[in-house]
Amino acid sequence: MSTSIPKPELIRALQTASRTGEVVYGSKEVLKLVLHGKAKLVVLAANAPPELKRDIKYYSQLSKIPVVIFEGTNIELGNVIGRPHSVAALAIVNPGQSKILDLVQVSSE
Repeated sequence: MSTSIPKPELIRALQTASRTGEVVYGSKEVLKLVLHGKAKLVVLAANAPPELKRDIKYYSQLSKIPVVIFEGTNIELGNVIGRPHSVAALAIVNPGQSKILDLVQVSSE
């Protein structure tokens, strides 16, 4: 259930979501949200640890939460959402004014 969105569109949508909505980052927090079914979308960095990718993809399938692979490093993903550190995984809890959930639906069809 992994989806692909063009990188510039994904970056714009993530920046808008982080400014206007609720974005949670950190592998433990994201995994917890996925397990409880509270995340609407999960974004993983391309170089996220393999065991983290495996766990999040597995639990996301059970909870029917889409997963997007960010075609960049965890440092780039952190910079996109305005964090000065690496972010391997993030969850969109509330997209705010971002159209990121619409992008996921369009790319999965």
